[in-house]
Amino acid sequence: MKFSRTHFPRTWLAAALCLALPLSAQAHRSWMLPSATILSGGEVWVTVDAAVSNDLFYFEHFPLRIANIGAPPEKLGARGGRPGVLLISAPDGAKVEPQNGNIGRYRSTFDVPLKQKGTYKLAVVNDGVFASFKEGGKVKRWRGNAEDFAKEVPPEAEELRASYLQSRMEVFVTAGKPSTDTLKTSGKGLELSPITHPNDLVAGSDASFRMLLDGKPAANLKVTVIPGGNRYRDKLGEMNLTTDADGKFSVTWPGPGMYWMEAVVRDEKSPVKEVKQRRAGYIATLEVLPQ
Repeated sequence: MKFSRTHFPRTWLAAALCLALPLSAQAHRSWMLPSATILSGGEVWVTVDAAVSNDLFYFEHFPLRIANIGAPPEKLGARGGRPGVLLISAPDGAKVEPQNGNIGRYRSTFDVPLKQKGTYKLAVVNDGVFASFKEGGKVKRWRGNAEDFAKEVPPEAEELRASYLQSRMEVFVTAGKPSTDTLKTSGKGLELSPITHPNDLVAGSDASFRMLLDGKPAANLKVTVIPGGNRYRDKLGEMNLTTDADGKFSVTWPGPGMYWMEAVVRDEKSPVKEVKQRRAGYIATLEVLPQ
């Protein structure tokens, strides 16, 4: 997808960087919410909502823009950031096409048919270059892929600032017996490598995970976990965790419900030689069941 040099609302910039900012510095969080994460028997479906909001799993700000499920209403403009691509993997590794996709005023929605038994992975993946510079005394902002950046943004541009953003947002859904093939990682950016199956989480129990950066253990990485429903709590209730030397961390679930997990890395390992800074972000929604 190609984007040209232009002015665009500051709301887009905030959304584009939302995965790269610490929680204390941002008001909005991006998320997907499946109608169920564990289903049984026969051919079943799951419906997924996706949004950017102040309160977790509550629609009140704007939809998460997803390139392959439909266009947002015209009045939204660039709100919701650069569209990510939805990738759905079936238990046997086959790609699944989303059905009935729609982007509304406050949320995006799509359906997924679960024709196989096992665990599906649903991921919205986004990567690209984000830059700002001055041209003719005016500030210009640009977004797009690496190839277009090299062609369209002059390297001698005044006050040029550019960063490479990689983001991955995931949910896991199991029909019947859980499987593990879809839990394999790609080796690109920041990813979750589950040790405990993500559809086998129980309140009061510990779950273990590993974070990988470009396929290698992400050591000393800060991971934030927040239970949903913070709209109805006085306190956010976040859990602030840190990975060990092998990228591992554990979570003790305080109660049942939907949880939001986030981790962010900033480094100078951009795959684009003209851009030094990289921001890699990971988000997952996990369901914890009662004992």
